[in-house]
Amino acid sequence: METKKLEQEAIKAAEQKKEETAQKAEAAKKADEAKKADAAAKAEAAEAAAAKAEAAKAEAAEKAAEAKKSELADIAKKKAEQEEAKKEAAEEAKKKAAEDAKKKAAEDAKKKAEDDAKKAAAAAAAEDAKKKAAEDAKKKAAADAAKKKAQDAARKAAEDKKAQALADLLSDKPERQQALADEQGDEVAGNFDDLIRSRAAEGWARPPSARKNMTVVLQINMLPDGTVTNVSVSRSSGDGPFDSSAVAAVKNIGRLTEMQGLKPADFNPYRSFKMTFTPEDLAL
Repeated sequence: METKKLEQEAIKAAEQKKEETAQKAEAAKKADEAKKADAAAKAEAAEAAAAKAEAAKAEAAEKAAEAKKSELADIAKKKAEQEEAKKEAAEEAKKKAAEDAKKKAAEDAKKKAEDDAKKAAAAAAAEDAKKKAAEDAKKKAAADAAKKKAQDAARKAAEDKKAQALADLLSDKPERQQALADEQGDEVAGNFDDLIRSRAAEGWARPPSARKNMTVVLQINMLPDGTVTNVSVSRSSGDGPFDSSAVAAVKNIGRLTEMQGLKPADFNPYRSFKMTFTPEDLAL
């Protein structure tokens, strides 16, 4: 009985051991399956994460590409706008330059026409002035010639009259002398004054400063034969060159032969006397 019990216990122990072994194997299997499942889950999670990361990367790349494309499009658009603006500015500048050139050409043409008109008018005026000057010169020359002719005729007539009066006065007939002296009186003295002025005018050189209404009084000394011995300024005209020209003109007379043979009484007033001269007196 004891042996049977031991066998039964041995069998029971073996079965228990077998069962424990089976349980351990089952547990190990389950643990392995769980491990595999966990590894698979982790692998799946990693794969999902990798896929997600790849998708995110692709999305980011796509967005970057889109952004780059948009940026390039903006740059191209701005460049096109700038080119268009530049082209428009060039066209505007070209148009303005053409307008300015046209305007300047019109102004230049207008100015040239005005200058040509002025030159033509000036040339015409100059020609008219030249013709008028020539006509005036011709008229003046004719007038001067006529005036000189009249003056020469008047002077000759006056000189002839004076010469005749002096000849009559110096006549060797006492009765004739007395008659003329009584008849002419101061006229003879006036004739000598005119004769002196006339002879002085012949040798007068008009200075540029001589003007109308100038008056110089000269002190003149003469000899009985009519020789001028001294001439000086008694009262100046205020213009030295005119005074000097009047003094030189009287000195240039040299001698008045018409005074020869005058009686001392008639000559005495001419030994030392004063005479007034003006540019008009000397421009006979």
